[in-house]
Amino acid sequence: MKEILLLKLGEMVLKGLNRRTFEEVLLKNIRRRLRGLGEFTLTAAQSAIAVEPQGDADLDEAAARVAKIFGIVSFSRAAQTGKSMEEILRDVGPYLRAELEEARTFKVEAKRSDKRFPLNSPQISAAVGARLLEEFPHLRVDVHRPDVTVTVEVRDRHAFLRGGALPGAGGVPVGTGGRAAILISGGLDSPVAAWCMAKRGVELTAVHFASPPYTSERAEQKVKDLLAKVGEYAGWVRLFVLPFTHIQEEILEKCPEDLFTLVMRRFMMRAAERIARQEGCDALVTGESLGQVASQTMKAIACTDAVCGAPVFRPLIGMDKAEIVAISHRIGTYPISIEPYEDCCTVFTPRHPRTRPTLQLVEEAERALDVDALLEECLAGARAERIKGEF
Repeated sequence: MKEILLLKLGEMVLKGLNRRTFEEVLLKNIRRRLRGLGEFTLTAAQSAIAVEPQGDADLDEAAARVAKIFGIVSFSRAAQTGKSMEEILRDVGPYLRAELEEARTFKVEAKRSDKRFPLNSPQISAAVGARLLEEFPHLRVDVHRPDVTVTVEVRDRHAFLRGGALPGAGGVPVGTGGRAAILISGGLDSPVAAWCMAKRGVELTAVHFASPPYTSERAEQKVKDLLAKVGEYAGWVRLFVLPFTHIQEEILEKCPEDLFTLVMRRFMMRAAERIARQEGCDALVTGESLGQVASQTMKAIACTDAVCGAPVFRPLIGMDKAEIVAISHRIGTYPISIEPYEDCCTVFTPRHPRTRPTLQLVEEAERALDVDALLEECLAGARAERIKGEF
C-alpha cells in the first residue's frame, strides 16, 4: 500500500477532442508547481490524475499546492493498493483508521471503472462495509448523512482507497484560455478579477500605474504582493509599472474636474493595450463592477472602451462588493488590499464626477492634451518585472 494524491478533473473532461490538450497543459502546470518538493510520478487516466511520490518527496506540501491549481475540481490523499478484494479489505481499515475512529457513522461508495473486476460496485461496497463494521464496532451505516464516506475506486491497474475529498480550485488549466493584460491597482477588485480570469485558463500580464510622489514605493510593493498571492493560482505574472504622474497633472490642469477620472482611465486603457499587444495578449481585463463608482456606469464604461481595439473583459461586472470581498478572503488578497497605501486611482479624485458622460464631451476635453506625446512618454518609462507565486 502506498499513499498518493488522487486529483479529480473538472469541466475539462467535457472538452471532447480537445480534452487531451487540456490534460497536457494541466500535467505541465502540476509538474511546475511541485518542483522542489522531490520526485513525483503523474499518471492521467479516467478523469483523474494520480500523483505518486518517489523516495522522500513532500506529500504534505504537494497537497497544499495542488489545491490551488486550476483544472482540479477536488483531490484526496488516497491509498494505492492491489486490484483484488483481498488487498482492498486488508488495507482499507488501517489506512482510514484515524478518520473512522473519530466518526460515528459512515457509508461506502464503490466505483468500478474496470468492468472486468469480478465484483460489481454494490458488491464491493457491501464487502468493504462489512469489513469496516467488524474492525470498528462503534460505527453504524448512514447512507444519507455519514460522518465519513469511504470511497473505493477500482481502476485499470490499481485500486484506490480514500476518505473525504477536499475542494480543488476548479476552472480550467492556466494556459488554455489565451493571454490577457490586467490593469492592476492596490485595491480589492482587480486582484479578484485577475484570479477569475486565471480560473478560465488565461495567462496574465499585469499593468500598474504609479504616480510618485503622490503614491509611494510601498504602494507599488503592495501590488507586487497582491500579484504574488494571485500567482499561487495563476503561476508567474509579468508586471509592467508605468509612470503616470505627468499625465495626471496635465489632466488636472487642462480638463474639467468632473471628467478627470474618465480621461485618466482612457489613458490607462490606451497604455495597457499597447503593453498587451507588445506581450502577445488578445484582451484587456479590469476589475470594474457596474455602478460601484461614478466611472463604472454604463455610459462611463462606453466612453472608456471607445479608445480600445482589443476586447475588454470585466469578470466582476455583475458582482456586488460583498461577493468580491468574499473571494478576496478566499484567495488571501484581502489583508494586503486593505493596507493603507493609496494607488494612483485615488489621486485627484473629483468632488462631483460625471456619471452620464457623452463620448463627444470626453473627446472634446481631451483636445486640450497632447495625447500621443503623453502616452509615448508614459510607455517609454515602463519597468518590467516577473512576479512569482508564493509557495
